[in-house]
Amino acid sequence: MMKKVIKSFDYDLAVIYILLTIFGVIMVYSASMVTSIQVYGFDDSSFFFDKQVMNLIISYVAFLLAAFFPYKILKYNKIVVPMVFGSIIVLIAVQIIGNNVNNATSWIQMGTRSLQPSEFVKLIMIVYLASVYEKKQSYLNVFYKGVMPPIVILGFISILTAMQPDFGTAFIIFSTGLIIIFCTGLNWKNIFRLTALGVSFLLIFSPLLYFKRDAIFTENRLSRIYSYIDPFQYELEGGLQLVNSYLAIGSGGWQGLGLGKSIQKLGYLPEAHTDFIMAIIAEELGIFGVGFVIFSLGYIVLKGIRIGMKSKDPFGSLLAFGISGMIGIQTFINLGGVSGLIPITGVTLPFVSYGGSSLLSLSLSAGILMNVGMFANYEKKYAKKDKSVKARTPSKTHTNRPVQR
Repeated sequence: MMKKVIKSFDYDLAVIYILLTIFGVIMVYSASMVTSIQVYGFDDSSFFFDKQVMNLIISYVAFLLAAFFPYKILKYNKIVVPMVFGSIIVLIAVQIIGNNVNNATSWIQMGTRSLQPSEFVKLIMIVYLASVYEKKQSYLNVFYKGVMPPIVILGFISILTAMQPDFGTAFIIFSTGLIIIFCTGLNWKNIFRLTALGVSFLLIFSPLLYFKRDAIFTENRLSRIYSYIDPFQYELEGGLQLVNSYLAIGSGGWQGLGLGKSIQKLGYLPEAHTDFIMAIIAEELGIFGVGFVIFSLGYIVLKGIRIGMKSKDPFGSLLAFGISGMIGIQTFINLGGVSGLIPITGVTLPFVSYGGSSLLSLSLSAGILMNVGMFANYEKKYAKKDKSVKARTPSKTHTNRPVQR
């Protein structure tokens, strides 16, 4: 069976993933070559490039392992329950021993490298929700038994992530969870209950927002809102990134200035190789570079939706919908921040931005998506043939000898 599953390998998805990640490594080098020396004081302009290449090698191994490791094993409680409890423990640990980078305590130092647990929690919650709702199919529309318990855990995980504070990742986790829940086939009555519950939650906790407004709405967070409304007026308070992002996108035009010829990366645009790498792509490669990234990410998202619709396994189907939804939402948040459509949240551009945790988590997600697609292709191509062969094969106990009378 496994040989036939491997024959169902989704080559177009693999090619798009590889092209996108290689393109990302090239743009990380282009965007960080000056920053490495000018801002961080490294002797080598390829510092971030070298680290991202190592991240990419590790991520390719993870992608292949996830692609050929039977995804159905992930739904068993012996695996998914420890992952969820481990996520809660690690997210709490981040609050205690985590490193503060750019006003967010989201990283744990591990030797010479740092790990961002919330990146992996996104995938773990997808696996958990797909597993638990696959098992609840028989009583899914019993609200307090079939719907609510996983939502409580989803909300708790999202709150722990938001406390870092990392509102962008928290939003991705929660909204991806909602996508999975709606894809389970809830009736409209329970959808209305969920909506009413969410509104009630906001009303109950709105007084807390008022009394704790000084702790929650810090000057740094408010500056992001002000700079979103009018980045040019608040350029020195928090609109610097968005203003220089506009300049990068505008100066790139249709054709771009050419690979490596960005002006904004020369110390004007902070974090050009992470959150705002799309601005450098637009400046250097113009509409063609931007179009390639959007097309590639859009293809992965649509491919994931198609795999989810094609898969006959409820667990695999929910996994595919969740992963494609996560990638789509993260892409929208990043591009929305770069273009000024929404406030800046610090979310990376999937498969392209610099970051080991992000790239590894997304590669695992793409591998699982590939795995689900391979099994779906196998079911479509070979399952019926295998059943028909078994039906034509005579039983071992069957003989052609005449019945003795």
